[in-house]
Order: sequence, then C-alpha cells, then structure tokens
Amino acid sequence: MQVFVRDNNVDRALKKKMQREGIFREMKRRKAYEKPSERKTREKAEAIRRARKAARKQAQREGLIPMPKKREPAPRRAPLPRF
Repeated sequence: MQVFVRDNNVDRALKKKMQREGIFREMKRRKAYEKPSERKTREKAEAIRRARKAARKQAQREGLIPMPKKREPAPRRAPLPRF
C-alpha cells in the first residue's frame, strides 16, 4: 500500500486511504454476527448497486444521458504569514 502525505499529516492521509479501501465499512460489518439471510440480502443489494452504476456509466459514455458536470476546485488561498 502506498500513501501520499501532504503537509506532514500522516493520520489524515491514512484515514482517507482506509476509507477509500473500505476498511472501516468492513470492520463495522464484522463487529457482530451477520445471519446468512442478512448476508445474502446485503450482497444482492450491493450487486444491484454495482450493476446500476455500471449501466449509468455505460449510458454516459454512449451519450444517452449527459455526463456529470465537473466541479472546479476552490481557489487556493495564500498561506498566512508566520511571525
């Protein structure tokens, strides 16, 4: 695993990486026992979500629905002077 750190803020970089990897979601899911019926329901819902996302992306690439507007990043402020 590779983590890019800005402003020497290692904790924030690690937390962000773990969120993107889904580690927190996995820990929460494993905290308690999950019945097989609940597991099947969750996995089915996840599969439906993935399929819808893939279909939406495909439709956007084919021009059937418009692409999402790209957000412009906020302008960076100059750092405050240190005394």
